[in-house]
Amino acid sequence: MTKADIKSIKQLLGKPKKIVIVPHKNPDGDAIGSTLALYHYLIKHQHNATVMVPNDYPRFLKWLPGNNNILKHDIETEACETHIKNADIIFTLDFNAFHRTGNMETVLAESEALKIMIDHHQAPDGYATYMYSDVNMSSTAEMVYHFIDKLGDTNSIDSNIATCIYVGIMTDTGSFRFPSTTSKTHQIIANLIEKGADNTEIHNNVYDTNSYERLQLLGCALSNLKVITESRTAYITLSQEELNRFNYKKGDTEGVVNYGLSLENIVFAAIFIEDKQEGIIKISFRSKGNFSVNEFSRVHFNGGGHTNAAGGRSETSLKNTVDKFISILPSYNKALNND
Repeated sequence: MTKADIKSIKQLLGKPKKIVIVPHKNPDGDAIGSTLALYHYLIKHQHNATVMVPNDYPRFLKWLPGNNNILKHDIETEACETHIKNADIIFTLDFNAFHRTGNMETVLAESEALKIMIDHHQAPDGYATYMYSDVNMSSTAEMVYHFIDKLGDTNSIDSNIATCIYVGIMTDTGSFRFPSTTSKTHQIIANLIEKGADNTEIHNNVYDTNSYERLQLLGCALSNLKVITESRTAYITLSQEELNRFNYKKGDTEGVVNYGLSLENIVFAAIFIEDKQEGIIKISFRSKGNFSVNEFSRVHFNGGGHTNAAGGRSETSLKNTVDKFISILPSYNKALNND
Protein backbone atom coordinates (compact mmCIF):
# COMPACT_ATOMS: atom_id res chain seq x y z
CA MET A 1 0.00 0.00 0.00
CA THR A 2 1.61 3.22 -1.18
CA LYS A 3 1.76 6.60 0.53
CA ALA A 4 -0.63 7.87 -2.13
CA ASP A 5 -3.06 5.07 -1.22
CA ILE A 6 -2.88 6.00 2.45
CA LYS A 7 -3.45 9.66 1.64
CA SER A 8 -6.53 8.75 -0.42
CA ILE A 9 -7.89 6.45 2.30
CA LYS A 10 -7.39 9.15 4.93
CA GLN A 11 -9.44 11.51 2.76
CA LEU A 12 -12.13 8.85 2.28
CA LEU A 13 -12.35 8.29 6.03
CA GLY A 14 -12.34 12.01 6.76
CA LYS A 15 -16.13 12.09 6.73
CA PRO A 16 -18.60 9.51 8.12
CA LYS A 17 -19.21 6.63 5.72
CA LYS A 18 -21.36 3.51 5.58
CA ILE A 19 -18.78 0.76 5.91
CA VAL A 20 -19.05 -3.03 5.83
CA ILE A 21 -16.25 -5.25 7.17
CA VAL A 22 -16.14 -8.89 6.01
CA PRO A 23 -13.85 -11.83 6.87
CA HIS A 24 -13.73 -15.27 5.23
CA LYS A 25 -16.11 -18.18 5.71
CA ASN A 26 -15.58 -20.18 8.92
CA PRO A 27 -13.81 -17.22 10.53
CA ASP A 28 -11.00 -17.93 12.98
CA GLY A 29 -9.34 -15.84 15.67
CA ASP A 30 -7.46 -13.65 13.21
CA ALA A 31 -10.57 -13.04 11.11
CA ILE A 32 -12.76 -12.09 14.07
CA GLY A 33 -10.01 -10.22 15.92
CA SER A 34 -9.00 -8.11 12.92
CA THR A 35 -12.55 -7.27 11.82
CA LEU A 36 -13.67 -6.27 15.31
CA ALA A 37 -10.52 -4.21 15.83
CA LEU A 38 -11.20 -2.28 12.63
CA TYR A 39 -14.90 -1.99 13.59
CA HIS A 40 -14.05 -0.35 16.93
CA TYR A 41 -11.59 1.98 15.24
CA LEU A 42 -14.11 3.10 12.60
CA ILE A 43 -16.94 3.52 15.11
CA LYS A 44 -14.65 5.68 17.19
CA HIS A 45 -14.29 7.94 14.16
CA GLN A 46 -18.05 8.32 13.69
CA HIS A 47 -18.46 5.87 10.80
CA ASN A 48 -21.52 3.65 10.43
CA ALA A 49 -19.60 0.38 10.47
CA THR A 50 -20.95 -3.17 10.38
CA VAL A 51 -19.10 -6.47 10.71
CA MET A 52 -20.75 -9.38 8.94
CA VAL A 53 -19.48 -12.93 8.75
CA PRO A 54 -20.49 -15.60 6.21
CA ASN A 55 -21.34 -18.06 8.98
CA ASP A 56 -20.81 -18.81 12.66
CA TYR A 57 -17.45 -18.93 14.44
CA PRO A 58 -16.01 -20.62 17.54
CA ARG A 59 -17.53 -19.91 20.93
CA PHE A 60 -14.09 -19.12 22.44
CA LEU A 61 -14.18 -15.89 20.40
CA LYS A 62 -17.64 -14.75 21.44
CA TRP A 63 -16.47 -12.84 24.50
CA LEU A 64 -14.64 -10.28 22.37
CA PRO A 65 -15.87 -6.67 22.63
CA GLY A 66 -18.31 -5.98 19.80
CA ASN A 67 -19.24 -9.64 19.32
CA ASN A 68 -22.94 -8.97 19.87
CA ASN A 69 -22.99 -6.54 16.94
CA ILE A 70 -21.74 -9.04 14.34
CA LEU A 71 -24.25 -10.07 11.68
CA LYS A 72 -24.25 -13.61 10.27
CA HIS A 73 -25.01 -13.80 6.55
CA ASP A 74 -26.33 -17.37 6.62
CA ILE A 75 -28.95 -16.39 9.23
CA GLU A 76 -29.51 -12.67 8.58
CA THR A 77 -29.11 -12.77 4.81
CA GLU A 78 -31.48 -9.94 3.87
CA ALA A 79 -30.08 -7.51 6.44
CA CYS A 80 -26.50 -8.31 5.43
CA GLU A 81 -27.11 -7.88 1.73
CA THR A 82 -28.93 -4.60 2.31
CA HIS A 83 -25.89 -3.30 4.19
CA ILE A 84 -23.61 -4.43 1.36
CA LYS A 85 -25.75 -2.81 -1.34
CA ASN A 86 -25.86 0.48 0.59
CA ALA A 87 -22.19 0.53 1.62
CA ASP A 88 -19.80 3.28 0.58
CA ILE A 89 -16.76 1.17 1.49
CA ILE A 90 -16.25 -2.56 1.99
CA PHE A 91 -13.18 -3.76 3.88
CA THR A 92 -12.30 -7.39 3.16
CA LEU A 93 -10.06 -8.83 5.87
CA ASP A 94 -8.08 -12.08 6.11
CA PHE A 95 -8.96 -13.29 2.60
CA ASN A 96 -8.10 -12.18 -0.92
CA ALA A 97 -10.61 -13.92 -3.22
CA PHE A 98 -14.39 -13.57 -3.00
CA HIS A 99 -15.02 -17.32 -3.21
CA ARG A 100 -13.53 -17.55 0.30
CA THR A 101 -16.74 -15.96 1.60
CA GLY A 102 -19.01 -18.81 0.47
CA ASN A 103 -22.53 -17.63 -0.31
CA MET A 104 -21.51 -13.98 0.05
CA GLU A 105 -19.33 -14.20 -3.07
CA THR A 106 -21.87 -12.91 -5.60
CA VAL A 107 -23.27 -9.99 -3.61
CA LEU A 108 -19.74 -8.80 -2.75
CA ALA A 109 -18.52 -9.11 -6.32
CA GLU A 110 -21.54 -7.19 -7.63
CA SER A 111 -21.33 -4.41 -5.02
CA GLU A 112 -20.32 -1.01 -6.37
CA ALA A 113 -18.80 0.03 -3.04
CA LEU A 114 -15.13 0.94 -2.96
CA LYS A 115 -13.19 -2.08 -1.70
CA ILE A 116 -10.14 -2.14 0.55
CA MET A 117 -8.29 -5.43 1.14
CA ILE A 118 -6.17 -6.14 4.21
CA ASP A 119 -4.72 -9.64 4.02
CA HIS A 120 -1.60 -11.77 4.39
CA HIS A 121 -2.39 -14.78 2.17
CA GLN A 122 -0.67 -15.66 -1.09
CA ALA A 123 -1.92 -14.98 -4.64
CA PRO A 124 -4.50 -12.19 -4.10
CA ASP A 125 -7.22 -11.50 -6.65
CA GLY A 126 -7.32 -7.95 -7.99
CA TYR A 127 -10.82 -6.91 -6.92
CA ALA A 128 -9.87 -4.15 -4.46
CA THR A 129 -9.22 -0.50 -5.23
CA TYR A 130 -6.71 -0.42 -2.38
CA MET A 131 -4.75 -3.55 -1.49
CA TYR A 132 -2.69 -3.95 1.66
CA SER A 133 -1.30 -7.43 0.98
CA ASP A 134 1.79 -8.78 2.73
CA VAL A 135 2.47 -12.53 2.95
CA ASN A 136 5.30 -11.94 5.43
CA MET A 137 2.98 -10.58 8.11
CA SER A 138 2.11 -12.79 11.07
CA SER A 139 -1.58 -12.08 10.81
CA THR A 140 -4.20 -9.77 9.40
CA ALA A 141 -4.66 -8.41 12.92
CA GLU A 142 -1.04 -7.22 12.95
CA MET A 143 -1.72 -5.61 9.57
CA VAL A 144 -4.71 -3.75 11.04
CA TYR A 145 -2.34 -2.33 13.65
CA HIS A 146 0.05 -1.24 10.88
CA PHE A 147 -2.87 0.16 8.88
CA ILE A 148 -3.90 2.36 11.81
CA ASP A 149 -0.25 3.33 12.24
CA LYS A 150 0.01 4.25 8.54
CA LEU A 151 -2.99 6.52 9.09
CA GLY A 152 -0.94 8.16 11.86
CA ASP A 153 -3.54 7.31 14.46
CA THR A 154 -2.23 4.72 16.95
CA ASN A 155 -3.24 7.11 19.73
CA SER A 156 -6.82 6.05 18.94
CA ILE A 157 -6.10 2.44 19.94
CA ASP A 158 -8.02 1.76 23.14
CA SER A 159 -8.48 -1.40 25.20
CA ASN A 160 -11.19 -2.78 22.89
CA ILE A 161 -9.09 -2.35 19.75
CA ALA A 162 -5.98 -3.62 21.53
CA THR A 163 -7.77 -6.73 22.82
CA CYS A 164 -9.10 -7.65 19.39
CA ILE A 165 -5.75 -7.16 17.66
CA TYR A 166 -4.00 -9.17 20.39
CA VAL A 167 -6.38 -12.11 19.90
CA GLY A 168 -5.87 -12.07 16.14
CA ILE A 169 -2.09 -12.06 16.41
CA MET A 170 -1.97 -14.62 19.23
CA THR A 171 -4.19 -17.17 17.49
CA ASP A 172 -2.60 -16.85 14.04
CA THR A 173 0.94 -17.18 15.38
CA GLY A 174 0.23 -20.22 17.57
CA SER A 175 0.78 -18.09 20.66
CA PHE A 176 3.77 -16.32 19.06
CA ARG A 177 5.72 -19.46 18.15
CA PHE A 178 5.36 -19.57 14.34
CA PRO A 179 8.22 -18.27 12.13
CA SER A 180 6.12 -15.28 11.02
CA THR A 181 6.40 -13.88 14.56
CA THR A 182 9.01 -11.13 14.41
CA SER A 183 10.57 -8.73 16.88
CA LYS A 184 8.17 -6.13 15.49
CA THR A 185 5.27 -8.43 16.33
CA HIS A 186 6.41 -8.57 19.95
CA GLN A 187 6.86 -4.80 20.03
CA ILE A 188 3.26 -4.42 18.86
CA ILE A 189 2.08 -6.90 21.51
CA ALA A 190 3.88 -4.88 24.20
CA ASN A 191 2.16 -1.75 22.93
CA LEU A 192 -1.23 -3.48 22.96
CA ILE A 193 -0.75 -4.50 26.59
CA GLU A 194 0.09 -0.88 27.41
CA LYS A 195 -3.13 0.13 25.61
CA GLY A 196 -5.21 -2.18 27.83
CA ALA A 197 -5.08 -5.69 26.39
CA ASP A 198 -5.08 -8.12 29.35
CA ASN A 199 -2.85 -10.91 28.07
CA THR A 200 -3.66 -13.33 30.90
CA GLU A 201 -7.42 -12.92 30.52
CA ILE A 202 -7.19 -13.19 26.72
CA HIS A 203 -5.19 -16.43 26.87
CA ASN A 204 -7.56 -17.93 29.44
CA ASN A 205 -10.65 -17.01 27.41
CA VAL A 206 -9.28 -18.44 24.18
CA TYR A 207 -7.34 -21.51 25.31
CA ASP A 208 -8.33 -22.46 28.85
CA THR A 209 -12.12 -22.67 28.68
CA ASN A 210 -12.91 -26.20 27.48
CA SER A 211 -16.04 -28.26 27.70
CA TYR A 212 -15.80 -31.89 28.86
CA GLU A 213 -17.06 -33.01 25.45
CA ARG A 214 -14.37 -31.03 23.61
CA LEU A 215 -11.66 -32.77 25.62
CA GLN A 216 -13.29 -36.12 24.90
CA LEU A 217 -13.29 -35.25 21.18
CA LEU A 218 -9.60 -34.37 21.44
CA GLY A 219 -8.98 -37.78 22.96
CA CYS A 220 -10.83 -39.39 20.05
CA ALA A 221 -8.79 -37.39 17.54
CA LEU A 222 -5.51 -38.38 19.16
CA SER A 223 -6.54 -42.04 19.18
CA ASN A 224 -7.05 -41.70 15.40
CA LEU A 225 -3.57 -40.22 14.88
CA LYS A 226 -1.48 -42.08 12.29
CA VAL A 227 2.19 -41.65 11.35
CA ILE A 228 3.80 -42.30 7.98
CA THR A 229 7.43 -42.50 8.99
CA GLU A 230 9.00 -42.56 5.54
CA SER A 231 7.20 -39.31 4.69
CA ARG A 232 7.75 -37.71 8.11
CA THR A 233 4.00 -37.12 8.11
CA ALA A 234 1.22 -37.48 10.67
CA TYR A 235 -2.50 -37.25 10.06
CA ILE A 236 -5.73 -37.33 12.05
CA THR A 237 -9.26 -38.20 10.94
CA LEU A 238 -12.60 -37.32 12.49
CA SER A 239 -15.81 -38.74 11.05
CA GLN A 240 -19.21 -37.12 11.31
CA GLU A 241 -20.28 -39.91 13.65
CA GLU A 242 -17.37 -39.13 15.98
CA LEU A 243 -18.16 -35.42 15.90
CA ASN A 244 -21.79 -36.14 16.74
CA ARG A 245 -20.84 -38.53 19.55
CA PHE A 246 -19.01 -35.75 21.37
CA ASN A 247 -21.56 -33.01 20.59
CA TYR A 248 -19.17 -31.11 18.31
CA LYS A 249 -19.42 -27.32 18.30
CA LYS A 250 -17.71 -25.01 15.80
CA GLY A 251 -14.14 -24.41 16.94
CA ASP A 252 -13.80 -27.67 18.89
CA THR A 253 -11.15 -28.96 16.46
CA GLU A 254 -9.18 -25.71 16.39
CA GLY A 255 -5.47 -26.45 16.77
CA VAL A 256 -5.84 -30.24 16.88
CA VAL A 257 -3.73 -30.65 13.73
CA ASN A 258 -0.75 -29.20 15.63
CA TYR A 259 -0.59 -32.28 17.86
CA GLY A 260 0.52 -34.28 14.84
CA LEU A 261 3.14 -31.69 13.97
CA SER A 262 4.48 -31.78 17.56
CA LEU A 263 5.69 -35.37 17.13
CA GLU A 264 9.43 -35.94 16.95
CA ASN A 265 10.76 -36.12 13.36
CA ILE A 266 7.42 -35.02 11.84
CA VAL A 267 7.46 -32.07 9.43
CA PHE A 268 4.02 -32.42 7.80
CA ALA A 269 0.65 -32.87 9.52
CA ALA A 270 -2.95 -32.97 8.37
CA ILE A 271 -6.41 -33.37 9.83
CA PHE A 272 -9.41 -34.59 7.82
CA ILE A 273 -12.83 -33.71 9.21
CA GLU A 274 -16.04 -35.04 7.69
CA ASP A 275 -18.86 -32.52 7.23
CA LYS A 276 -21.99 -34.31 6.07
CA GLN A 277 -24.05 -31.10 6.01
CA GLU A 278 -21.77 -29.44 3.46
CA GLY A 279 -20.96 -32.73 1.76
CA ILE A 280 -17.20 -32.22 2.03
CA ILE A 281 -14.12 -33.25 3.93
CA LYS A 282 -12.50 -30.21 5.53
CA ILE A 283 -8.73 -30.41 5.67
CA SER A 284 -6.08 -28.47 7.58
CA PHE A 285 -2.39 -28.80 6.76
CA ARG A 286 0.61 -27.71 8.83
CA SER A 287 4.34 -28.00 8.19
CA LYS A 288 7.74 -27.12 9.57
CA GLY A 289 10.60 -25.62 7.62
CA ASN A 290 10.38 -25.00 3.89
CA PHE A 291 7.77 -27.57 2.89
CA SER A 292 4.91 -25.52 1.41
CA VAL A 293 1.50 -26.81 2.43
CA ASN A 294 0.06 -23.85 0.52
CA GLU A 295 1.37 -25.32 -2.72
CA PHE A 296 0.45 -28.87 -1.72
CA SER A 297 -3.12 -27.86 -0.92
CA ARG A 298 -3.57 -25.77 -4.06
CA VAL A 299 -2.37 -28.60 -6.30
CA HIS A 300 -4.25 -31.49 -4.69
CA PHE A 301 -7.08 -30.30 -2.43
CA ASN A 302 -8.66 -27.10 -3.80
CA GLY A 303 -7.16 -24.97 -1.08
CA GLY A 304 -4.30 -22.71 -0.11
CA GLY A 305 -3.03 -20.41 2.59
CA HIS A 306 0.52 -19.94 3.84
CA THR A 307 3.76 -21.86 3.45
CA ASN A 308 3.37 -23.58 6.83
CA ALA A 309 -0.40 -23.43 7.34
CA ALA A 310 -3.11 -24.05 4.77
CA GLY A 311 -6.57 -25.46 4.31
CA GLY A 312 -8.24 -27.59 1.70
CA ARG A 313 -11.34 -29.59 0.90
CA SER A 314 -12.43 -32.79 -0.78
CA GLU A 315 -15.83 -33.77 -2.13
CA THR A 316 -15.23 -37.52 -1.96
CA SER A 317 -15.62 -39.76 1.10
CA LEU A 318 -13.38 -39.52 4.16
CA LYS A 319 -11.73 -42.82 3.26
CA ASN A 320 -11.15 -41.88 -0.37
CA THR A 321 -9.73 -38.50 0.65
CA VAL A 322 -7.27 -40.07 3.08
CA ASP A 323 -6.35 -42.75 0.52
CA LYS A 324 -5.62 -40.02 -2.03
CA PHE A 325 -3.48 -38.16 0.51
CA ILE A 326 -1.47 -41.28 1.31
CA SER A 327 -1.02 -42.10 -2.38
CA ILE A 328 0.36 -38.60 -3.10
CA LEU A 329 2.92 -38.52 -0.28
CA PRO A 330 5.65 -40.70 -1.85
CA SER A 331 6.19 -38.12 -4.59
CA TYR A 332 7.02 -35.60 -1.85
CA ASN A 333 9.28 -37.84 0.21
CA LYS A 334 12.47 -36.22 -1.05
CA ALA A 335 11.28 -32.73 -0.10
CA LEU A 336 9.93 -33.91 3.23
CA ASN A 337 13.13 -35.75 4.15
CA ASN A 338 15.40 -32.95 3.02
CA ASP A 339 13.62 -30.37 5.19
